[in-house]
Amino acid sequence: MSARSKARKRALDILFAAEAQGTEALDLLVEQKGAGELNNPYTATLVQGVIAQRERIDEILGQYAQGWTLDRMPAVDRNVLRLGAWELLFAEDVPEHVALSEAVELVRELSTDESPAYVNGVLGSIQRAKADLV
Repeated sequence: MSARSKARKRALDILFAAEAQGTEALDLLVEQKGAGELNNPYTATLVQGVIAQRERIDEILGQYAQGWTLDRMPAVDRNVLRLGAWELLFAEDVPEHVALSEAVELVRELSTDESPAYVNGVLGSIQRAKADLV
């Protein structure tokens, strides 16, 4: 597993835990940094990026997540979609196909059997519409 793949998994852990605990992801990030638990700065980039763009990301996901509201999605899928959407739309140094495949791989490992196809479909639609979204 590449360093960036590990950073994505760690960022997902932070976003998921913050949501589950009803705390701020930034607080968990700072806590883990202080405890020396973050070895890859890309984890912080991802978490901070999703936090900074969360309102816009959720708006976009709401448009493209056909058949599901964000509240009804499994929490893992919702947070992977947020990470993937941020990388697709705002991370200038990540190729689009990498953002998409990494998101699909995360849900393949951590979510339901249907999740990879769903995440691929949502992020693929966002990728095709990217020029109109940013």
